[in-house]
Amino acid sequence: MRLLAHIAATALRTATATLCAVTALALTACNPVFAQQQDTAPFARLTGPEVVNKALAATRAAKSVRITMGTKSPDGTPVEAYVATDIRGECTVTLSMGAAGTMDLVRTGGTVYTQSDEAMLRAASAGRPHTDTDDAEVKKLTGRWVKVDRADRFTAQALGYCDRKGFLDRLAENSDTAHKGRATTVGSLPALSLTGRAGRGTWQAAVAAEGRPHLLKLRFSTGTPLTVEFTEFDKPFTVKRPAA
Repeated sequence: MRLLAHIAATALRTATATLCAVTALALTACNPVFAQQQDTAPFARLTGPEVVNKALAATRAAKSVRITMGTKSPDGTPVEAYVATDIRGECTVTLSMGAAGTMDLVRTGGTVYTQSDEAMLRAASAGRPHTDTDDAEVKKLTGRWVKVDRADRFTAQALGYCDRKGFLDRLAENSDTAHKGRATTVGSLPALSLTGRAGRGTWQAAVAAEGRPHLLKLRFSTGTPLTVEFTEFDKPFTVKRPAA
């Protein structure tokens, strides 16, 4: 069991290391300066920072939201995360890391569970001396839900995929750099584009121009681009407690 738990924890560490790396890169590269563009309805009387602050308030207040994230790991592996989370803290995550495999995470009732496919488990154990026991434990753990300690540092980092507030706070820290852009669309939804700076990097955003001014899309254009889309605001979902 100790080896099984170690492999599971290492798989979690692999995923969380990617999250930490791309978040850091998203805030520490590039330095283009954006020019203020002509005001665009329906936010014509608001400044760029005021629009961002309205979007942040609306997105924080949503009872639930789906989040799709796309980026690359430091070694160039494509990374995608699909998240559903609500204001109570319930959360599900599906994390795909190309050939490195897939991991699922569930947080419900304050308890966190993870499960990984064989590719993720083998990627997590790469670099360690290989034994037949490892193969047996990987097969035993593949597709199996494991309860993890949320106080563990790597578990806490993995929960960053569920942390809507924490992610929005990063944008809030740079809201005073916002410049309004042109009218655009995200899917079929009309929106206003905005741009700004984050440290030595830059960000671009789209805010809903109809209904509540939710943040619809956010992109950090840095050495490792990071794109986040927010959808299905206030649509309830049910999280089932895994059998672990």
